Amino acid sequence: MSQHYPTSPPAQHQAHQPGQQDSMQPQPEIIKPNYQGSQKLQGKVALISGGDSGIGRSIALLFAREGADIAIVYLDEDQDAKATQQLVAAEGQKCMTLAADLTDPKQAQHAIAQTIQAFGKLNILINNAAVQYPQDKLEDISPEQLQHTFQTNIFSMYYLTQAALPHLHAGDSIINTSSITSYRGHDQLIDYASTKGAITSFTRSLATHLLKQGRGIRVNAVAPGPIWTPLIPSSFDAKTVADFGKDSPMGRMGQPSEVAPAYLFLASDAASYIAGQVIHVNGGEILNT
Repeated sequence: MSQHYPTSPPAQHQAHQPGQQDSMQPQPEIIKPNYQGSQKLQGKVALISGGDSGIGRSIALLFAREGADIAIVYLDEDQDAKATQQLVAAEGQKCMTLAADLTDPKQAQHAIAQTIQAFGKLNILINNAAVQYPQDKLEDISPEQLQHTFQTNIFSMYYLTQAALPHLHAGDSIINTSSITSYRGHDQLIDYASTKGAITSFTRSLATHLLKQGRGIRVNAVAPGPIWTPLIPSSFDAKTVADFGKDSPMGRMGQPSEVAPAYLFLASDAASYIAGQVIHVNGGEILNT
């Protein structure tokens, strides 16, 4: 019997980005019920930016159930980060939490250095942290908002990846979080969609770059559609949240537990011949790209 998921959430709003998961109703599903791990990532170490909640938390828990130790980088959501750490520990794996502002290259470098110091290696880099600030008019996107969105969503990926690459080896992988908005745009998220387009291009370009160098490091991306994460109630007003996901072909919002398996596949040996690709997890929207 297939799992039943809620169509959309009740009206709600959070005033601070990127939002708190423990304040969401209903709570997002983080891992599918009765999922059994099979040590697909045994002995691996993964660093996940934005790993405290939402898709990042789901990736952390799924990777832990598959045998990986985890480092999560987050901005200031200490309570969410602690909850993720406890979930990973319950799987018998180690989890280090790192509060950092990844728009600062020095803090990104420090996060990688702390991960190496704690675990001795790094095998999987998940570039996932992001913000979005809806605006009705292009003219309403201030220079400060534009800079912050780009610094958080794409510059941070450069900083973390540049710091991580010296520690990655053949068989290791980098997985970036793009978005459905990279492919079809969004009338209220012009700057956000632009960064996601940059992430898609970054993924393809870096994958080719590393393949030509013969380093054996695979780079791919996942492009989620409407997924129920803290970013949604902290981005949109209560009325918009109440309709979230209803316009997807499946007629409902997705859950983090439905996205994380795409990251697991790309991080595992099952995807050993896949690089420079984007997996679309969006409830059935066909993008033809």
